Amino acid sequence: MSTISSHAGVERIKYIVAVASGKGGVGKSTTAVNLALALSALGHSTGLLDADIYGPSQAKMLGLDETVRPRIIEQNYMEPVEAHGIKSMSMGYLATDKTPMVWRGPMAGGALIQMLGQTLWSDLDVLIVDMPPGTGDIQLTLAQKAAVSGAVIVTTPQDIALLDARKGIEMFRKVDIPVLGIVENMAMHICSNCGHKEPIFGEGGGERVSAEYSVPLLGALPLDRRIREETDSGQPTVVRDPDGDIAREYKSIAEKIMSALDGLEGGGPEIVFE
Repeated sequence: MSTISSHAGVERIKYIVAVASGKGGVGKSTTAVNLALALSALGHSTGLLDADIYGPSQAKMLGLDETVRPRIIEQNYMEPVEAHGIKSMSMGYLATDKTPMVWRGPMAGGALIQMLGQTLWSDLDVLIVDMPPGTGDIQLTLAQKAAVSGAVIVTTPQDIALLDARKGIEMFRKVDIPVLGIVENMAMHICSNCGHKEPIFGEGGGERVSAEYSVPLLGALPLDRRIREETDSGQPTVVRDPDGDIAREYKSIAEKIMSALDGLEGGGPEIVFE
């Protein structure tokens, strides 16, 4: 067993936080990038690792051209790509948009470990890891290879999403990763013409799961097309409208995450690779 050299900077990451969901389509990646930017806006040095090996999206969400590649250092390490004040690494920087990752689980897990351990993250307060949906190989690889400080579960209020959110919570508990809380996405639709509010995907679901598992409901975000449009354009909401209501909600969630992390015993993670 050996540890990654401190030169890689991975040992100097204070907290690693996995942003996960039990199923796709709940806005996990959008939440992850906005939370990373919110943490940075609050003064924390922040990194973002796109661990969705098969469907990386963070390069586009950060507004980076598909030709961007990380600089290689000493043939073994990569410099993270900086955007909007945060350091990032993604499979999207290592392959084109049109290149599918037709890999079995161990290959995808190996790619994740390389991106985590061979990136020169340097000193970071928080590394946000945008996990792929589900409870499969990548989640287990990260749990086994890195002592993750905590996880944030993203869900929508609809029953089928909540069912999968429960599975996500159970998975992290089985691998002894604290669940810092739940983010309820698309909680309420507000009509852009008349201002009428309607819970299209149901309501109160995040609160029910929060109470059931005794984990905090960190916040609720609206079903608002601006979030989608701004992220698709490479200017996520926290950057595009930093003083708006939605950005303030992301920052409020980020503050709660930091409070939860600072309250954990034992401090930051020890990163060990086999």
